[in-house]
Amino acid sequence: MIHSRRRITVIASLFGLFLLYHFVSIRSDLQQSYSYSSQNKRYDDCPPLPGVDDILVVMKTGVTEARDKVPVHFQTTLRCIPNFVIFSDFEEVIDGVRIYDALKNMDTEVKQTVPDFDIYNRLQEQGRSGLDSSDFADEDNSAIGKPNNPGWKLDKWKFLPMVQETLRHNNRAKWYVFMEADTYFSWPTLLQWLTHFDASKPHYIGTETQIADVIFAHGGSGFIVSNPAMQLVSDEYADRNIELNEYTDAHWAGDCVLGKVLADVNVPLHFSWPILQNSNVGELDEFTENFYRKPWCYPAAAFHHLSSQDIENLWVFERRRWTEKQKYLLLHGDVFKELIYPELTNSRNDWDNLADEEQPGSVSFPACQSLCAANADCMQFAVRESKCYLGKTPRLGVRKPNAHSGWQVNRIENMMHHVPSCSSPTWGN
Repeated sequence: MIHSRRRITVIASLFGLFLLYHFVSIRSDLQQSYSYSSQNKRYDDCPPLPGVDDILVVMKTGVTEARDKVPVHFQTTLRCIPNFVIFSDFEEVIDGVRIYDALKNMDTEVKQTVPDFDIYNRLQEQGRSGLDSSDFADEDNSAIGKPNNPGWKLDKWKFLPMVQETLRHNNRAKWYVFMEADTYFSWPTLLQWLTHFDASKPHYIGTETQIADVIFAHGGSGFIVSNPAMQLVSDEYADRNIELNEYTDAHWAGDCVLGKVLADVNVPLHFSWPILQNSNVGELDEFTENFYRKPWCYPAAAFHHLSSQDIENLWVFERRRWTEKQKYLLLHGDVFKELIYPELTNSRNDWDNLADEEQPGSVSFPACQSLCAANADCMQFAVRESKCYLGKTPRLGVRKPNAHSGWQVNRIENMMHHVPSCSSPTWGN
C-alpha cells in the first residue's frame, strides 16, 4: 500500500512537472510569437528615457521595401526601445526580428475579391518568389499618392487592422507611437512632449493633413494614439467592419481612413506641426513665417522621407549630443545650428538648396550669386537648368545632378543672432 502511494506520488509529481514544462513552453512560444522586446537590450549609448516602458512603437512597412529600409532601425531608432512591433503585408524574419502580417485576420472575402490584394495573395501562395519587377516599380508621389504602385495601393488597408493587431500584441501600453520605415524619432524629445498629455484620456496626436472634410494625422510623419483611443478605434472597426472596409476600398489614403474613424468616435486630432515633420532635414525651413507656428523654439521629435543613411546620420548626431554634451531635448533651432548651418557654403555643386523665387532669363552661377548679394533679403540662391532662383530663408536642400547652389553665410549667421534664445521649449499644447 505504501509502495502504491509512493508510486502515485511520484507519478503525480512527474505529471505536474510535465504540465509545468508544457505551460512554460506554450507561454514562451506565445511570448515569442507576439513579443521580441527582450531581444532589444539596453545599450550603454542609450540616453535616459523616462516613460519609455509606457510606449509601444509600431512600425509599418511593406514587403517591397522592408529588407532595404527596416534593418537600419535595429541599430538606430529601435536600439533603445524596449517594446516595439513591426507590421507589413508579409510575415517574415529580418535580421532575427519577426515582421508580422497586419492583414492576417481581416475579412477573408475582402482579401479574395478586392484587386488591391493581388500582390498580397501572391505572397501568401508563393512567398517572395511571387513578386515580379513591376511590384518594385516606383513612381513620384502625386496628389492621390502612387495609384500605379501595387504595394502602395495595398498599404491603405493596413491601418485599421493594424490597430487591432497592435492591441493583440500589447493592450496595456499607455501610448502607441506609429512610424514608417523612412521615419526617424528623437525619443528623449518625444517622451518629454508626451508628459504634457494625460494618457488615460483619448488622444490622437499628429501632423495635420486634410482630404475632403477629414482632418487626420499624416502617417509618414509619425503619430501617437493613447490606449483609450486605440480601444475605441478597435471596437468601432469590429462593429462597422463591412462599412469601413467599403469606405477604405473607395478611398486612397489609409491614414485618412484611420483619422475618419477617430473622428467618428469623437477623438479629434491634436495638431502637432512642426514637432512631427513631413520633411527630411534638407527640406526644413526653420525660419519660415508662412505657417501658424514658427519652428525655431519648437521641439523636433520626428522627420520623414529619410534614406537609411539619413536615419543613421541622425542617430549618430543625437548620440553625440547625448554622450558628449548631455543634451537630450532637440529643438528645431538646434537642428539648424548643429546640423544645417555647418553644411552651408558659398558654392556647392550638384546640389539644390530648394531656393524657389525664379528670376527672369538665363543666368550663370556667378550672375545668380550677384543677384542674391544685391538683394538684402536673399539668403540663398541656386541655378537649375540655367535658371536662377533666390530664397529668403536658408534650407540645406538635396543632392541633385547639374544643380549649383550657394548661401549668403554671413547673413545667415546674423539671422541666427536675431532669433529667440529659446530659454524654454514651445510645446504648442
